[in-house]
Amino acid sequence: MNGRLLAIGDSHGCSDRLNVLINDHVRLTKKDKLILLGDYIDRGPDSKGVLDLIMKLASEGYEVVTLMGNHENMMINAPRSPLDNYNWMMNGGDETLRSFGVSSVNEIDRKYMDFLLSMPFYHKTGNFIFVHGGFNDDIEDPFRDTYSMIWERRYEYHSPVFKGKIIVHGHRPHPLSELKEQIKKSPSVINIDTGCVYGKEYGLGDLTAIDLLKMELYSISCEI
Repeated sequence: MNGRLLAIGDSHGCSDRLNVLINDHVRLTKKDKLILLGDYIDRGPDSKGVLDLIMKLASEGYEVVTLMGNHENMMINAPRSPLDNYNWMMNGGDETLRSFGVSSVNEIDRKYMDFLLSMPFYHKTGNFIFVHGGFNDDIEDPFRDTYSMIWERRYEYHSPVFKGKIIVHGHRPHPLSELKEQIKKSPSVINIDTGCVYGKEYGLGDLTAIDLLKMELYSISCEI
């Protein structure tokens, strides 16, 4: 590929920070390929703005792959039953509704739900496999277990399917300092969720992108 292979971790409603990261720090071009690793919504102040930004990039011809996260999956499932809706509310869905200016998921413009439903659970390119959470390492075909792709938390994989591959994921927030150390060690698993929506108390509170061909990080602080 002529451009960069980029990935960005969980942005959780931080639309302003995501916009600044993409346009001012990464400086995305149409030669680049950008993989977004899920959890665009909930908890932060502007979930609608994050989705609008991603949809705008795609409509303008940027190569953007938008993966499913567990929070998008919860939003999709919310209309199914009061229990599903409650589960979403308890995980930040109320902030998403507020960003849309509505009181129910059923009031959200259908184009947003269709966008969520179109999201793949994983993406492969070259030696890289991108996923929000992880994979079920205990079955013959890990690519059939979509539940694990959005909920799994693993530090290493032993399935022959992943031999020679680098898995890039989010879902499990850890400090930017840990990520910097991780990429120095030629890892087979890279976690780029640096806890954008969380405070600095535990070393979190950053939104991070990675150029995977150079193992170069772009990161900005997220003050909610």
